[in-house]
Order: sequence, then structure tokens, then C-alpha cells
Amino acid sequence: MEPATRIGIGARLPGGRRIDLPKPERGRYGRSREDPPRGPRVRGRGRAAGGPRRRRHRLARPGGLTVHRVVAVANAKGGVGKTSLTAGLAGLVAHTGYRVLTVDADPQGNLCRDLGYPAGDGQSLALAIQNGFELAPLRQVRPNLDCVPGGAALFDIPATYISRMARGQTMTGLRDALLRIEPAPPHSGDYDLVLVDTPPGEPVIQELIFRAADYVIIPTRSDDASLDGLVMVAHRFATARANNERLTLLGVLLFGVRSGSTRLRERVRLALEDALEGVAPVFDTTIRYLESAAVDMRRHGLLPYELEQRHARERSERLARLRSRQPAAGRDDLLSRDAAGLAGDYVALAKEVLAAIATAEADHDATPANAEPARRPSRGPLPG
Repeated sequence: MEPATRIGIGARLPGGRRIDLPKPERGRYGRSREDPPRGPRVRGRGRAAGGPRRRRHRLARPGGLTVHRVVAVANAKGGVGKTSLTAGLAGLVAHTGYRVLTVDADPQGNLCRDLGYPAGDGQSLALAIQNGFELAPLRQVRPNLDCVPGGAALFDIPATYISRMARGQTMTGLRDALLRIEPAPPHSGDYDLVLVDTPPGEPVIQELIFRAADYVIIPTRSDDASLDGLVMVAHRFATARANNERLTLLGVLLFGVRSGSTRLRERVRLALEDALEGVAPVFDTTIRYLESAAVDMRRHGLLPYELEQRHARERSERLARLRSRQPAAGRDDLLSRDAAGLAGDYVALAKEVLAAIATAEADHDATPANAEPARRPSRGPLPG
């Protein structure tokens, strides 16, 4: 089987910083093309003709895998950044051209605050989980981004699950519903990435999400209670693997760490690797702690890169008023003054997550159908 076509794209945030993420494949399955030869790059002069192409990381859709990439974001403890991570990754990846779907599987439905869409009752998702009914997402919450809201209807899932288990039945409808859903026109084909925000206090819902997912990311903070939640969800992951062999633990993300806490980050990284016995790598990227930015983002429904854009725009407007000697405008309603570092964290994380998915899919393609799945090694440096 030939690998899928791989095309790189780039986007820029204010200040000129580049987001270099791979462009998604637009068909259901792709075909490969050999890269034309390119010459060695010369600084400031481009490349010499006829030399090799400089390789960048690419993310492709291999034909032998499931159509969607469903990534569950999970921890057994609340307040560790699951919702913020889901929103930040989804918005940034969609911003670069991917077609992305978020699914809020939390009965509290807080993802709407981060993405700025109206709160829902969760009925569409509840019916999809229970009966495989078609999902009804909110379309174009951001360009290329659709969202399935959560809500109180999801509180009924555990009781329904227990009732069906007592009758020898189960609920596997979510996977079918996710495989059927497609982006709205003019887009065609399938979503390139589906991110599911899972509830911490609903183990039944978490188990059902794991059965429908391809990958899991576990965010955690540095305190002992958060690490306990990590170990608990790792056990749930291992149990879910008995019913879903494709489920892969992409890695653990350290969330909410102050930007200068180098020694703390290293200590927690070693503790996480020890707790997971090396089964899953810990992401090199960490998400820093900025309380004022967190308040601004939820109050205004902004994502990290959008908050950075707003800061840049307001700085430009202030400078323009100073140059023209106009009176200062009224005090703005933002508590934070700079979100560039936080936005940069999410850029680095998006690249690392996509690299991990690409590695997992390449390993899947290279594994014979009758071979036992190998234990995934720790990840090395990111491709250049």
C-alpha cells in the first residue's frame, strides 16, 4: 500500500512567529508522490537547483486506518486543563487548515465557554452514545471547526449503561456516529481530527469514549492529587484496550506550570515516567500558568492565539494614538498584557501531538496484520 500524499503548510501568528503544521489530505484516502530532487539550502539564498528537499514533519492519512482520528483528552481529576487543552488544540489546528470536530462529553458543558458558542443540553451526544443516532454539531464555530456541545443530558448515560449491562447489552453507538459525521459543505470527505473533552467524575462516560477513540492524551498538573488522577485514568486506559486494540496513549502533558519552574517540571516529568513505567512518553512541551490570560480567554471566548492577536492589535492602536497625539482610549477590559508565551506553548504542543499521531500511524502501517502490537518506545526528537 502506498503512503498518503504529504504536503506541508505554514501560518503565522502576530509578531511573525511561524506555525509549521502539515496540511491535511482532502480525500478519503491518499496516494503518494515522490518529492522532486532539491539542492542544498544556502542561508539567505534559498536552495541550489537540483539538490535534496529539506524534510519537514508531515501528517498524512494512511489508507489502512480508520477515517477519523479520534483523540480523547482525559484525567480522573478535574481542574488539570482538559477543556482548555481541547479548545486550544482544536482552534489552532483548525486555524492552519485542518477540518476539526470537538466533542464535549462533560455534562457540565464548559467547552462552550472556551470556544464561545451557546451552551447546549448534550442531547445530541447522549442519543449518539446510547443509540448511535446522528450527531448534530454546531457548524463553523471557527473556520474549519465544528463542535458537538455537552450538557445535562449526559448525566443519564451511566444509569442507561448499567441497565443495559444488566440485560447483557452494551452501548457502542458513539464510534459509528463519529465515523458517519462529515464537515458541512463546501468541505468534503471527513474530519482530519476529532478531539473529545472527557469528564473527570464520570468513569462510565470515560470508558465509552475510550472505546470510540483512537488516541488518548492525559494532561496533569504537578500536585499529588493530579498525579493520582493520572494513574487512575491510566488504569482505565489499560482496561479499555481489551475492547479497543487501536487505542494508543499518545503521551502525558504537564499543564499549568509557571514558565520559570524548570526544576519542578523536570521532577514531575521523572515522576510521570516512573508512574507509567515508560509506556507513554511525556510531551516535551508544557503549558505555562497565566491566570490573567485564563480569565480573559474564558470571559471573552478567546483561544490563546486569538488573545495574542488582540493584544497585538491593541498595542498597535495605542502606538497609533500616541503618534497622532490623540487622547488615550478608555481602559480595555483585558486583565492580561501579553499572551505570546502561552500561544507559543500551544503551537509547540500542536506540532508534537501531530508528530506523535504520525508516528503511531506509521507504526500501524509497518506492523503485519497478524503480528502482536509492539510496546511503543519513548519518542525521540521531533522531526525537523
